[in-house]
This record gives sequence, C-alpha cells and structure tokens, in this order.
Amino acid sequence: MDIPTSFEEFDIVEIRFKGGRKDFFRNINRLDLTTGDAVVVDVPNGHHIGFVSLKGELVRLQMLKKKVDNNEEIRSIYRIATERDMEKFNEARDQEGTTMYRSREIIQQLGLKMKLSDVEYQADRSKATFYYSADDRVDFRDLIKKLAEEFKIRIEMRQISLRHEAGRLGGIGSCGRELCCSTWLTDFKSVSTTAARYQNLSLNPSKLSGQCGRLKCCLNYELETYMEALKDIPTVNRPLQTQQGDAILQKTDIFKRMMWFGYRGDNNWYPVPVERVQEILEQNAKGVVVETLLVEPEEEPKQNEFVSQVEGSLERLDDKFKSKKKKKKKKKKPASAEQAQPQQEKVAEAQPPRKERQERQQEQAPATGEQQEQRSRRQRPPRNRNKNKTAQEGGEPRDNAPAPKEPREPRERRERREPRAVPPAAEGAPDAGAQPQQGGEQKPRRRSRKPFKGKKQDQGNKPPRTDA
Repeated sequence: MDIPTSFEEFDIVEIRFKGGRKDFFRNINRLDLTTGDAVVVDVPNGHHIGFVSLKGELVRLQMLKKKVDNNEEIRSIYRIATERDMEKFNEARDQEGTTMYRSREIIQQLGLKMKLSDVEYQADRSKATFYYSADDRVDFRDLIKKLAEEFKIRIEMRQISLRHEAGRLGGIGSCGRELCCSTWLTDFKSVSTTAARYQNLSLNPSKLSGQCGRLKCCLNYELETYMEALKDIPTVNRPLQTQQGDAILQKTDIFKRMMWFGYRGDNNWYPVPVERVQEILEQNAKGVVVETLLVEPEEEPKQNEFVSQVEGSLERLDDKFKSKKKKKKKKKKPASAEQAQPQQEKVAEAQPPRKERQERQQEQAPATGEQQEQRSRRQRPPRNRNKNKTAQEGGEPRDNAPAPKEPREPRERRERREPRAVPPAAEGAPDAGAQPQQGGEQKPRRRSRKPFKGKKQDQGNKPPRTDA
C-alpha cells in the first residue's frame, strides 16, 4: 500500500554505535535512510559515524519505553557517510587495539586495581573513550595525564558494570547462542535467586551464573509464566498423614500439575495430582487420616458388543492387515510299514504305471507286421532265466538251491520294525556262533551294505603282526 500524501514520517532515527550502544538523532535534512546505512552524526566536540538501527513510528514507541523526551537536546544527522568518511573511520578502529594494550601496561606500572576492557575512538580522532570495570573507586588522575602524553588525544574514562563489559566483549552462552547482552538486550534488570527457586532450579552458582560472573539475565524471561502456574498449586509445609505413613513432598511438576511424594524408609516416589493433594490437606486439617495417597479409578462399563461391531475399532483393522506368516503343514509319516503298504496299493490301483498304460494302448490298436513280430518276441520265454527258479515257479529243479529271497524293505521301515522273536534252538542244533565242520557245506557269508567305520580286525587264523 502507498503511504498517504498527508502522512509525515517520524523525523527521529535510532543510531547504533560500537558495543551495542544506541542513541536517538533527528533527521533534519529529510534524508532517505534505510536500516543499516552509515551516517555522520553530531557529537560533543566533533562528529562520529554510526549505523541506522530503527526508523519510523517504532522509534516513537522506543523513546516512550526508555523515557526519552522529544526536545531540542536531541542532536542531528549531518549526511550519509561517504567513502572518504569510511576510510578514516576504519583507520581509527584499527588503532584501538594497540592503544588498549599500551594502556594496560601503564595501568600495571601505576598499580591501579581496575580492568580496562575496551577503547573506542571517535571518527574524527579528536577523542578516545576508555571503558573499565573496578570493584572499588579508583583515582585515575595520574593515569589520564600519562595517556594524554602518550597518545596526544583527549581522554574520557567511563566505568561500566560487569554485565555491560560482557556485552561489549561478546561471546557464546551455555545455550549455544550469542549473548543476549551483546545482541539485543540493553536494559539490565536485577536478578535474584528467588527466580531460580520458583522455577525449581538447582541453586548451583556455576550453572546459574553467566560469563559476567553474575546471575543469568534469562532467569527472568519465564518467571512470570511460572508465577501464574504456581497460583493453583498448594504449598505443602508438613507431611501428608496417611495410614501407610507420613508422605513427604519430594518434587513438584508445575506444568503437568503433579506432586511426587515418598514415605520414610522407602526410596520410591508416588505421583499425586494437585486436586488429590488439596483434598488430603483439607481432611488432615479436620483430623482425618487418609487411607492411601491415590484413589483407584472406577471401572468403566463395558460397551455393548453390537455397538462396538457397528462402530468398529482401529485395533481390529490393524489386526486385519497384519502380515501373518503361514505355517507350513508337516506331512505325517506313517507309523509303521503295515500302515504304509495299503496306502501304496491304493495309489497303484487308482493309477497304473505309465509303462503298463502304453502297452495296453498298443495292444488295443491294430498292429502292423513289425509290431506283431515284436509282440511275439516278447511272449517268448527268455533263455537261461529259469535256472535260478524253483520247481514251484516252473523252473528246473536244482540241488541245494537256496530259498527264494523276500523283497527287501526300505531302510527306514526296517529300523521302525519291531525285532522278531527268536525261536528256541532245537536240541542238537549247532550254535549260531559255532564254526561249521570241515565236511559239511558252508553257506556264503552275506556282506553288509553299511560302510565299515571301525578298525580292521584280524580275520581267520592270520598270525598277529610283530614289529621287528
């Protein structure tokens, strides 16, 4: 929005100098100034260069806050600083460091109990201001004479407090930010330890004091908020009387409105709301001893199942979409070989093997000449295949032929099978472990299919090995 034509801007501007020092000057020439511009201002016995920090109606409010009267005592602004003005100003600032070190040497020679913290030269080099701090009053008349002879300049001594000294030097506070006194804080209010007590802070001077050695200014920032919150919290001057014992106040959480109590001889603390503490204090004042500190809350009536199903719940939806791992079903193994055999027979009856199905299909189909020859060859009995068969199976009889072997069961079934009952040995029968006679026939020894893992033993009547 455009400013109305009849509106006149406030003609006083706030100017900032070295060390955060600020002052008000009148813009008599109606210069078009913006925040941060370097201007030449009128000072006693010369001129100085400062920077615009505030302008407009905000300056009027700032003057009311600092109780500065708008009268003729306010000095004026000459012009906006030129390059030549800034060169002289920078040369004067470069000379401040050497002047301060030389002044400290002179102070030590005179044996004065004072601390020189900063030196500020005026832009026209007509005057130098020395800022110092001291616990007691200092007689610095001899010091001024020596400094004037040394630097050939007019000297002004100004005593400042420790808070102003920290603001001029600057630094980083315990909060990690730049010091408030060196950035924006200009008015220093008194800080007492009661501010720390209201905020339940530990009264440790190393934690409560700042770089200036005094109590931190930030202790006053939140004090009013704590004072308002403490209005509804009762003051407990003596222990609460309960049937379990006397409850002593240990800690108060102001913003959560909880007070922690502990019994004598018990290291546990119990949180009690502020409303409950007020009730106990009223009953103790009447002479009534409370059973416990806390009252168990009444159980809420259960909600109707139909209503809960209609309304639904978020927990039910969460359970619905949870990723559940599917459990693999383990195949049940047959308990014994007898139970497994009928299952195999059923599968074989339900579906014949592939080779038999192909043969049946070929027999049903009309056969060619070559296929008839192949079928006739299949029907012929094989040569020398009946030698090992017994007479019952249609083979030729053979002397001393061994009995037909039963089909060997799988290894797993043999392990599960119960051991056979061994029949009692007949009278006159030779033992199983006895060696056969020389004249009789000896059956071939059946070799085990399991791999041999033990050490080899001596076989037969082989003589034992002897080392030479």
